[in-house]
Amino acid sequence: MPLEVIYVARHGFRSNWLVDHATGTYTATLRSPTGGAADPALTSHGVDQARELGERLLKAEPPIERVYSSLYYRCLQTVEPFVRKAIVTDKRLSIRGETGLGEWYGAANFEHPVPASHEILRPLFPGLLDEEYRPLVTPTRMGEGVDELHDRVARTMDELIAQCDREGVRAVLLCSHAATIIALGRVRFSGDESFFGTASGQSMLDAGQLGVVVEGRGGESTNRGKL
Repeated sequence: MPLEVIYVARHGFRSNWLVDHATGTYTATLRSPTGGAADPALTSHGVDQARELGERLLKAEPPIERVYSSLYYRCLQTVEPFVRKAIVTDKRLSIRGETGLGEWYGAANFEHPVPASHEILRPLFPGLLDEEYRPLVTPTRMGEGVDELHDRVARTMDELIAQCDREGVRAVLLCSHAATIIALGRVRFSGDESFFGTASGQSMLDAGQLGVVVEGRGGESTNRGKL
């Protein structure tokens, strides 16, 4: 049975970080649970958004059978409430950490941060990470131009959808970041910039919001919008 529905969530409201573009040094006012300066946790408002999102996802129809998420803490924290409750009735459900859905860093002459390892994340999200899953696409640490971001997201989506098709999955949840979600709309859905993003680069999905796609064959959606 081919994939029918893709739910796309942007992570909840997070705290901020700074980068010195001359040195490539990342700093943050609040310490991340993973220790990474560019890996902040959700704010209290973001935590509330994640809980509300989880309640809505539990009512999704068809029900979500796979969860793919960026491995950055804020994304894992966003899908955690849903997965914690959903695994009560579906023991097979876990979070597949997909670096192809990761944050977009612009091209630079220094290496950008990467998500924390499973060794660090495992005790922070006990029992939730798919330990056997291997990411489909890994971005370069030197950052990406816009075209490279589009290429990365296109490859990720092609392989992710093919994987779901092979496994007979009808509905899947993706959790990612603003720029990555905008790129998803541009490259996957007939270049339509109005889907999850605008020509000015502003995300139509605010922090913690959910979008839905009824996936058609040939890379075209038959229904779309924010929920």
